[in-house]
Amino acid sequence: MSSSIELTEPLVSVVIPTYNRPEYLKQAIASAVNQTFKNIEIIVCDNCSDVSPQPIVEAFKDERIRFCRNSHNIGMVANIINGFVIAKGKYVASLHDDDMWEPDFLAKLVPPLEANSDLALAFCDHYVIKADGQIDDKLTQECSKTWKRADLTAGIHQPFYKIAIENMSVATANAAVIRKDVVDWQAFPLEVGGFYDLYINYLCSRSGLGAYYTPEKLTRYREHELTDTLTDNAQINIRKAKNHIFCYEHFMQDTRLKELYPHFQQRLIEANQYLGMSLLKAGQPESARPHFWYVWQKKKLSVRAIAALLFSFIYSLLINTFISVKGYVTAERKATSG
Repeated sequence: MSSSIELTEPLVSVVIPTYNRPEYLKQAIASAVNQTFKNIEIIVCDNCSDVSPQPIVEAFKDERIRFCRNSHNIGMVANIINGFVIAKGKYVASLHDDDMWEPDFLAKLVPPLEANSDLALAFCDHYVIKADGQIDDKLTQECSKTWKRADLTAGIHQPFYKIAIENMSVATANAAVIRKDVVDWQAFPLEVGGFYDLYINYLCSRSGLGAYYTPEKLTRYREHELTDTLTDNAQINIRKAKNHIFCYEHFMQDTRLKELYPHFQQRLIEANQYLGMSLLKAGQPESARPHFWYVWQKKKLSVRAIAALLFSFIYSLLINTFISVKGYVTAERKATSG
């Protein structure tokens, strides 16, 4: 690749994890290449897509782009974190292959970090776009309200535990620039799964440093049929619930976050109930039962948890009866056919 831009040490490393989304990837890379802030490197981490996107990357003819392709699929989180590990920049930013940045995303978020060494990250609000790239105004407004960015004051927040962990206002997956050395990327736990951004928020906020916020919408987050958040797949939902439980159990062990314990406990109740229901849907009543017990013990008046717990016993009884009857019928058939 060739370019007139010559850089030795990029100030910002842009990590673009990708897997089987060539058309979206082109748009993501283009939005990084076209940043008005130029002192960057762009690391495209391909998680062993069916067809290598290397030709797409090379077509940009930009020396700032580094392409890495895994020999096998190592999972979404490991793919992203590996990008952060090899990043050369003082700051890192994640841009998923189905999202896009506005041209001045980095130009608006990097200067506050450079001006204040007491900041762990800088973040912004974002648009929500449809699969075809059109902005969904209604969903964009709902998203800003849901994650409490609509009324969040611009400027520095320190400390920012509540904003980062309870409100989850900081979209570190697509709308933040992070001071790289705040996080030990080599020791990052892959068990957090799809909630890796929440865990990054936790690590950044526990550092004692602050966060800078601008209410400008400088990112475009795409929702489409392949987005995990929209799935009804029981196995995916089981995985997500386990990831969630891992995070909040870990947060509960941090004495610095005592004021947030009630929130963590509520989220653990919700995650255990969600996991139990997902396991039932997947036909695993015995595995589901401990999670319903957990909900019932923590929330005595949960009619739903009690009903689900009873159903798990009934479900197991019916399944075992069915298996026994099926085994008896099979044996009878063998006996009569012999």
